[in-house]
Amino acid sequence: MRYIATIILVVTSTFLAHSQTYEVGGMIGGANYIGDVGRTNYIAPNSLAFGGIFKWNRSPRHSFRASILVANIKGDDADSSQERRQQRGLSFSNTVSEISVGMEYTFWEFNMYSGKPASTPYLYTGLTYFWYDSLYKTSDDVITSYGGASSVAIPMVVGYKTSLANRFVLGFEIGARYTFTDDLDGSNPVNDKEDFQNLKFGNTNSDDWYVFTGITLTVTFGRKPCYCNF
Repeated sequence: MRYIATIILVVTSTFLAHSQTYEVGGMIGGANYIGDVGRTNYIAPNSLAFGGIFKWNRSPRHSFRASILVANIKGDDADSSQERRQQRGLSFSNTVSEISVGMEYTFWEFNMYSGKPASTPYLYTGLTYFWYDSLYKTSDDVITSYGGASSVAIPMVVGYKTSLANRFVLGFEIGARYTFTDDLDGSNPVNDKEDFQNLKFGNTNSDDWYVFTGITLTVTFGRKPCYCNF
């Protein structure tokens, strides 16, 4: 029994020594897309985006982060400043659902247990996997869906966060997703069963982007973190 009690004590002590602070919450804001239809502004949210976020704070300078996000993206040539697009007159709407994992890195230490308000800019990157509707342009210049598809993206996020009442963290971030696909807007449809070659338009050598701009609000839980060995 003494050996069992010793093992339990060691395991428990190890767990407590490595206990960390976690954060869970939500994110809401706007989304915009950058591609072959509509405006080409990098930051111009024009539709709703929302999701959830989880963080594991491994040190005052970095966190492992996972999130889900659902965003509607749309484009309309009538909103473009380019005369060529205005004359073409195409428009589309799509829904993107993503999961993302990666690392968040702060510019300076973010310690919520110092007894003082904490705030810092931060960067986040990792890997994103997302689902969307496959689109194509019909012969009468209407962009419509012909099925579902998925792809990967690289998130590039910059933000600023601050602590609230030692339990909550409020953040504002702008995050571009560079996708490895060019058919979010129907400009470069791909289908093994049909020949869409004559329906392609725009720059088919440039992949699409979508951008989230909004706020995050998380609540912390778990024991006070130990940052001694990571």
